[in-house]
Amino acid sequence: MSERLEDIAAAMVANGKGLLAADESSGTIKKRFDVIGVESTPDSRRDYREMMFRASDAMTKYISGVILYDETIHQKAADGTPLVDIIKASGALPGIKVDAGAKPLAGFPGDTITEGLDGLRERLADYYKLGARFAKWRAVIDIDVAKGVPSATSIGSNAHALARYAALCQEAGIVPIVEPEVLMDGAHDIDTCYEISKATLTKLYTELYAARVVLEGTILKPNMVLSGKKSGKVSSPDEVAEKTIKLFRETVPAAIGGIAFLSGGQTDEQATANLNAINAIGPHPWKLTFSYGRALQAAPQKAWSGKPANVAAAQAAFAHRAHMNHLAALGQWQPTLEQAA
Repeated sequence: MSERLEDIAAAMVANGKGLLAADESSGTIKKRFDVIGVESTPDSRRDYREMMFRASDAMTKYISGVILYDETIHQKAADGTPLVDIIKASGALPGIKVDAGAKPLAGFPGDTITEGLDGLRERLADYYKLGARFAKWRAVIDIDVAKGVPSATSIGSNAHALARYAALCQEAGIVPIVEPEVLMDGAHDIDTCYEISKATLTKLYTELYAARVVLEGTILKPNMVLSGKKSGKVSSPDEVAEKTIKLFRETVPAAIGGIAFLSGGQTDEQATANLNAINAIGPHPWKLTFSYGRALQAAPQKAWSGKPANVAAAQAAFAHRAHMNHLAALGQWQPTLEQAA
């Protein structure tokens, strides 16, 4: 495997393959485990993730890379094999979440800024030695029109932090995933999401240029253009696709390594259907694939429920979701394939 940033980025969005986001913080995975009645311990978290990484059908055919949490990149499987080595053996690339989370932005109620730049150069060097070849940093842009959220300061501060992070990654030989997530939690309509996403991406690429980041060696992890959950409206996949591609054509340089969407609270099937519609109206200047967490993991998590006897069923559930998203990344998914499972 070439170590050129451009080649790593291309491998991350290889035809029909996408990323498994397995980088939930210990707090987030505890909430998920509470739902299935599993105690969250280092061993249970390891067992769960090892179950997915050893799902050879899913990993070898449909997954190009795995975003890991700090705990996981250091962990060994039950048999003593480093989890990173299991991922590599499947042909997928290990990656790492490096931000320290979104914190309130001082002076701007309702806005957040993602922290974690302090000491990042040294941490990236350590992660590189552990096998990470790409990283992820998530900026969070909420929408509350009545409260004037997001502010221009919030968008600018988060874009600047993403650019500084991206430059440090490339210095370390690591491909940065830049993730400016415009949340779908609010009561806003799809056009408001479009406008806020446009302002965010426009600012992001201004900052990446200013930081001398090599765009070919980056992956964008954006939200799709969607109505807010509290709006009561669910846009059709065709409308989501049309507005999302219009947004990208106006803001995203053709030079970037590729685009891997976050699922952002969509249901499993919504995330697949919308990705499929986006690819079906191509060709596009960029590869468009998935970087899903919950939309890939909810089904296998439920099937597993912490029981060793359920590992094969959980791996089959993971392989099915990965397969559906593989087809969506090629624009070849059909709803009838879900019923056939």
